[in-house]
Amino acid sequence: MQVLNFYSTIFADQLKRGRKTATIRLGDKSHKYRKNQAVLVTIGYQHSPREKVFLAVIDSVEVKRVKELSPRDIEHDNPEFRRTDEMVHFLEQIYGRDVTLDDTVTVVRFSQIVENPPTMTERLHGIGGAQN
Repeated sequence: MQVLNFYSTIFADQLKRGRKTATIRLGDKSHKYRKNQAVLVTIGYQHSPREKVFLAVIDSVEVKRVKELSPRDIEHDNPEFRRTDEMVHFLEQIYGRDVTLDDTVTVVRFSQIVENPPTMTERLHGIGGAQN
């Protein structure tokens, strides 16, 4: 199974609360991640123990230039950011190099896989809603 890993523990709470639903990765990662692919979302550093956060399904993979990132792309990656300059600064910190507006990035959107969510089970059994 493919792993979608986050190095920074600051994302743990955002991931667990469902506030972080995308990741913006430097470069074209479309060969690595595919729509409808199941991934294990983890937090931790390379060559160190990692925390399993949840299983997820990739909803979309979009390759674009940094300057083409929308405020929504940025917010789904980091709920504290809205502006491109904030994202550029963050990517520079993560990747340890200068990032320009013309650099290629990949926006990977994902959704947590929840086993037997009550609302879905109730809908399947016709509980609590209009019935035909």
